[in-house]
Amino acid sequence: MSNIVPVILSGGSGTRLWPLSRETYPKQFLPLVGDKTMLQSTWLRVAPVSASGPIIVANEEHRFVAAEQLQAVGVKPAAILLEPIGRNTAPAIAVAALEATRDGQDALLLVLPSDHVIRDETAFRSAIAVAASAAEAGKLVTFGIVPTAPETGYGYIKAASGEGVRAVESFVEKPDLDTARQYVASGEYFWNSGMFLFKASRYLEELARLQPQMLDACRKAWEQARRDHDFIRLDKPAFEASPSDSIDYAVMEKTREVAVLPLDAGWSDVGSWSALRDVSEQDADGNAHRGDVIQIDCHNSYAYGDRLIAMIGLDDVIVVETPDAVLVGSADHIQQVKDVVAQVKAKGLPQATWHRKVYRPWGAYDSIDNGQRFQVKRITVKPGATLSLQMHHHRAEHWVVVSGTAEVTRGDEVLLLTENQSTYIPLGVTHRLKNPGKLPLELIEVQSGSYLGEDDIVRFEDTYGRA
Repeated sequence: MSNIVPVILSGGSGTRLWPLSRETYPKQFLPLVGDKTMLQSTWLRVAPVSASGPIIVANEEHRFVAAEQLQAVGVKPAAILLEPIGRNTAPAIAVAALEATRDGQDALLLVLPSDHVIRDETAFRSAIAVAASAAEAGKLVTFGIVPTAPETGYGYIKAASGEGVRAVESFVEKPDLDTARQYVASGEYFWNSGMFLFKASRYLEELARLQPQMLDACRKAWEQARRDHDFIRLDKPAFEASPSDSIDYAVMEKTREVAVLPLDAGWSDVGSWSALRDVSEQDADGNAHRGDVIQIDCHNSYAYGDRLIAMIGLDDVIVVETPDAVLVGSADHIQQVKDVVAQVKAKGLPQATWHRKVYRPWGAYDSIDNGQRFQVKRITVKPGATLSLQMHHHRAEHWVVVSGTAEVTRGDEVLLLTENQSTYIPLGVTHRLKNPGKLPLELIEVQSGSYLGEDDIVRFEDTYGRA
């Protein structure tokens, strides 16, 4: 097969699967179907056809979790490009294409969203092989999904008659139900999947012709990027200057070189909780559950949670439980979760953005209790990891080691604490926490003071470039 490099777009922060998916930890990092996360599954399904590790385009805030999840499945990305601000898919793919041609290579770029499900992976890989010939010949190939229903939530592609890779006659916007039924009945229309295969050079040539301002901004952002260990930090002012547009609007709907390959491989963009129910394993009554769930006389229901969920006599109902939020809704109205998130944001509540458990490059913390002038966190530090050297103006901290070993810098002192030992960090004292051991460090932190916000941190040194 041709020299194929996957480009995995992981910059999204969608909330259609709230409260599980949130801005700081969106659905591509969640194990929604099976034991692998959506990002991991995206890579693993195309690893057999890939000539190298993938190029990842990610949000700056998601850089460590993206890198760690790929490392966990044994792949080193060819590059991780960090977007300082979202500019939609056309610029994201442009910087990936520039990176792919950096050493004079001209690979085929297999552009994939990081949060889709494809159940028939063999069929998908076979389709990639078919599309590769057309892409090598200079076509910009998009994969059109053979529709299984008159779906009104997707855009459609009208293809010319024939077999295999075909010419595109038109792209059409999301239709109403009657129009969608006509599309499906005709056999000429396919769902627009947002997956593509083309030469890196061909995409850059078409972008130069159709969107020169965008390409110029992306090239400057890439040329002026800061290469920081595994990450390529795009220049923010240059990238901000790029127009924001999707690859469909910017290129695919305007070029004469577009082609479509119909794909029937059990695809879903998992765009709602009801869609996740539909791609999950179901019982004889159409129920799909994840976690400890008891259901009695329920039909077509879906439940997801960590605690015990009991459901009685419910039809077409979605129940999602997290430590700090619960969603209950009719499957027919579950798309309105976006309106819920808007109200959560309007109220200034953290649940729109943060989970109770927050992941950091050194580990994670879970805010298990809080009240007037105090907060309790359970902190986990990875082996060998170090938090920043820091100080707080408004709070003191008590640390109790639950398991593992902690190296604590407190002012001029360096302490070594083990299980059941503790220390106190007075307000205003410089301190740092390190795990010098080979096992995870777990400790309980009790904060007390007049202000306990995460922005009351003054960093002096930081391994992760946050000082």
